[in-house]
Amino acid sequence: MAHTSFSLLIILVACVTVASSASTFDDENPIRTVVSDALREFETSILSVVGNSRHALSFARFGHRYGKRYKTAEETKLRFAIFSENLKLIRSHNKKGLSYTLAVNHFADWTWEEFRRHRLGAAQNCSATTKGNHKLTEEALPEMGQRESGVGGGRPAALKVLGNILTSSYRPLKDWRVSGIVSPVKDQGHCGSCWTFSTTGALEAAYKQAFGKGISLSEQQLVDCAGAFNNFGCCSGGLPSQAFEYIKYNGGLDTEEAYPYTAQNGACKFSSENVGVQVLESVNITLGAEDELQHAVAVVRPVSVAFEVVNGFRFYKDGVYTSDTCGRTPMEMYMLMVCALHWHLACVATCASYPIVA
Repeated sequence: MAHTSFSLLIILVACVTVASSASTFDDENPIRTVVSDALREFETSILSVVGNSRHALSFARFGHRYGKRYKTAEETKLRFAIFSENLKLIRSHNKKGLSYTLAVNHFADWTWEEFRRHRLGAAQNCSATTKGNHKLTEEALPEMGQRESGVGGGRPAALKVLGNILTSSYRPLKDWRVSGIVSPVKDQGHCGSCWTFSTTGALEAAYKQAFGKGISLSEQQLVDCAGAFNNFGCCSGGLPSQAFEYIKYNGGLDTEEAYPYTAQNGACKFSSENVGVQVLESVNITLGAEDELQHAVAVVRPVSVAFEVVNGFRFYKDGVYTSDTCGRTPMEMYMLMVCALHWHLACVATCASYPIVA
């Protein structure tokens, strides 16, 4: 796959809930934080180990904000060193004036290797999407022009025009959050189950779109029960497309309330009495087909996607995320794409799929 740059306006982070927590921590000026007795006591214990400096004060405020507790002085010093390096990375990025910003969040005392081990899914074989079954139709985009004969194998000319427009604009074509069908972000915890959250996010959006009411569905059932469809829980990961197939042939997916998330592998406890949604079909985007992905997100509904995560992404705060890293390692992060604005989507037009629900 070519190393193509791409931009995404909003991807609902089903695994890495970073943005909401990042906005409440001021790493630039820790002095601004209101000091409580508990914070002062925590600061004293941290500074007595790592010394008194501006970085040390930021580290102490970070630790208090996110409930960090280190067992030994050696661990405290190690986490402070990691925090300091991550803080340098964040500030260096933000000085470049790029289209998105980074901020300190609860991953700031983790190494990149720890983050990959605990938060990213195992690389999967996306062969099922080599030839997808999503259909590009004129009817879906009636306001965007006529079909261009002889170009792109009969794909709508509107999509070609749309791509040219989007490469020069950050205005979103479709933001499904505005439509009210996107569920709140969840947190996967210390379990490589991002594929399950991408799956339930797509299903919850499809359900709200179809039936006009929200629902929260069980990620834990997918962790525990979907092994026969080449999904392997917290440790070895899975694919949303395979999860949709499991749900289809299983007879449904239970609600979150009936089958709550535990962030660890367990015995299957599925009950047909607690089914919240059923899947009629899984629709796959052809591997690398940017026009299909753009079309699906623009006119159908949010789409489960995978993409290659790089070091800085774990500190994403806001803005339009861009990356020129593509195709060098297997896709290992599965999320829900709720709004796209740039034509270059090759890096996420892999393992992309969405469900048709009943």
